[in-house]
Amino acid sequence: MHDGVIKIRIAAPAVENAANRALVDFVAQRLGIAKRCVRIVSGSASRRKVLEIEGVTPDAVSRTIGSVARPPSLPPFDAP
Repeated sequence: MHDGVIKIRIAAPAVENAANRALVDFVAQRLGIAKRCVRIVSGSASRRKVLEIEGVTPDAVSRTIGSVARPPSLPPFDAP
């Protein structure tokens, strides 16, 4: 987490919404929630995005994703 912002790097190309789909997939997988619970509310065409995440508290998001994007106990994420 940097200045209250969680930074996530996605390797998917920004073509035909692939990077946005990969971001939603990544966040949902790490939080253990359905993809329909993660929505990009602004920045869909930008590097900086604002997400709305249903059913998870901000503290849980910070603990799960904010400290380390890929904890050693989890396998690497492979975007479709």
